[in-house]
Amino acid sequence: MGYTMSECPVCAAEIELADDAMAGELLVCEDCGAELELTAIDPVTLAEAPSAEEDWGQ
Repeated sequence: MGYTMSECPVCAAEIELADDAMAGELLVCEDCGAELELTAIDPVTLAEAPSAEEDWGQ
């Protein structure tokens, strides 16, 4: 099984993604602890995950 490298959008640390990673997956940056969402696979795009406290539509 191989890995793809990307960069944390918060601290610029290298993030290792499994080859079978899927868009929408959540992960945590091991360097800064930021919760990240894999928003796209090709090209690999990471963004800060939406805050759990946000309550849309209620």
